[in-house]
Amino acid sequence: MIHKSVDQAQKSSSCSQQSCPSQQKAQNDAASQQREMEAMIKSNLGKIKHKIFVLSGKGGVGKSSVSANLAATLAKKGYKTGLMDVDVHGPSIAQMFDMKELLDIDPDSKLLLPQQINENLKVVTVQALMQDKDQAIIWRGPAKTGMIKQFVGSVLWGNLDFLVIDAPPGTGDEPLTVVQTIPDAKGIIVTTPQEVALADIRKSISFCKTVKMETLGILENMAGFTCPHCNQHIDLFKSGGGEKTANAQGLNFLGSIPFDTRVVESGDDGVPIMMYEADGPFKQAFTKVVDNILKQLEG
Repeated sequence: MIHKSVDQAQKSSSCSQQSCPSQQKAQNDAASQQREMEAMIKSNLGKIKHKIFVLSGKGGVGKSSVSANLAATLAKKGYKTGLMDVDVHGPSIAQMFDMKELLDIDPDSKLLLPQQINENLKVVTVQALMQDKDQAIIWRGPAKTGMIKQFVGSVLWGNLDFLVIDAPPGTGDEPLTVVQTIPDAKGIIVTTPQEVALADIRKSISFCKTVKMETLGILENMAGFTCPHCNQHIDLFKSGGGEKTANAQGLNFLGSIPFDTRVVESGDDGVPIMMYEADGPFKQAFTKVVDNILKQLEG
C-alpha cells in the first residue's frame, strides 16, 4: 500500500499492529509469562533469609573457590544453604563439587531440582544442564538474563538460610541481572593484593555503589604462601592491598586468605577444602572470614 504521507503510513502501521490478532495474542502471552516468572521469583526469594553475592571486577582472583568454600562452610555450620553459579561462559562450580549428573525436574511442581551435595547444601549451575561439558555457551545478554531469572524462579530451592551467588568477573549482564532480580543481595568483593587486581576491584566497588547494593566487605585472596620445604613466607601478589582499599573506600575488611596448594587439589578432586576435617592456615583464615560475615548478618 502506498501512503500519501509519513503520518498516514505511521497511523496505518499502528492500526495494523493493534488489530492483528496473532500479534496481540503473542504480546499477551509474553506479558503473562513475565508476570508468572516474577511471581515465582518473589515466592522463592521470600523463602531465602540471606543472599550473598560474590563478585569481582577481575578474573582469576578465586571467586568460585571462595563461593564454593563459603557455601560449604555455612552448610557445615548447620545452615540450609544454596549455591547458584551464574557464570555462563566459564562455570567452575560443577567441577568443584564433582557434579556429573544432569539436574532433574520435580514431578509435582515441574521446577528444576538443585543437586543435593549434602544434607544442608544444594547447588545449581548451567554446567549441570549440558550433555557435553566441553561445549561453548555462546549467548548474548537476553539469553543470560533469562537463565539467571530462571535459576531464581524456576528452581525448587525451598527454605534456605543462605543463597550464595557466584558471578563471572566484570560489571556486565550477569552481575546487573542478579542485582535487579535479587535486590536485597549483599555483596562480597574478592581481590588479590596486587595493584592490577585492586584497580579492577575499585570498579566493582563503584558498581555496588551505583546500583545501591549493600556490601559486606572486601576479601583478600591468595595473600601469601608458606613454602612447604623451608617454611619461608612468600608474598606472591604483594600484601595488604585489600585492607588498604577497604579502609580507603570505607568498607569492611573481611580478612586475608593465604594461598594453599590444597585448594587447587580440592577443587580438582571435587571436594572444597572447607569440607575437610584437617586444620591449617587456610581453614583458620577462612573460618574467621565467615565469622565476620555472620556477625554482620546475624549480629
